[in-house]
Amino acid sequence: MTAGKRAFDVIFGLTLLPVLLPVMALIGLAILILDGAPVLFVSERMQSRWRSFDLHKFRTMRCCDCDAGVSGGDKEARITRTGRFLRRFRLDELPQIFNVIRGDISFVGPRPPLRSYVEQFPEVYAEVLRSRPGITGLATIVYHRHEERILAACLSAEETHKAYSDRCVPRKAKLDIIYRKNACLSLDLWLLARTVARA
Repeated sequence: MTAGKRAFDVIFGLTLLPVLLPVMALIGLAILILDGAPVLFVSERMQSRWRSFDLHKFRTMRCCDCDAGVSGGDKEARITRTGRFLRRFRLDELPQIFNVIRGDISFVGPRPPLRSYVEQFPEVYAEVLRSRPGITGLATIVYHRHEERILAACLSAEETHKAYSDRCVPRKAKLDIIYRKNACLSLDLWLLARTVARA
């Protein structure tokens, strides 16, 4: 990550924080009242092939000790009513601003992968994670809705894993590499604007 990109993340993050804190407090209170604790969902993600961090989101599903892998149709029944609303407008991702300020991720970059997929596709992610992961990115804008449709049709964890591995990882990786080769502030601003427009 260049010094300029990191400076943008910190300055923009600290500027947004006073605006987002009251919104996040209300969302957290709503989850606590309607769905109970915990308010946050913490997931191990990879910043590089070897370095992990804890990614924070608002909890949108009922807790399950056996939870693993990406979300597909097999997890649909666990999504709470509050969670559906938060996911629709991507409000569940607001706590990630703290990950940005801390330096775990950037505002723009490839979505941080789960450890299991990095271990399954080490060569792919060695290339993808040359860019610091982000909240949004080119693959998110171009492929996210298509990915949702693919995974929504999966009725078991095994089916979800196979569909994500075979149909999503390679396509998203190509887009993430295109982003890395063309990364600049103007592209980041365009991707952020597209993300907000889609929310």
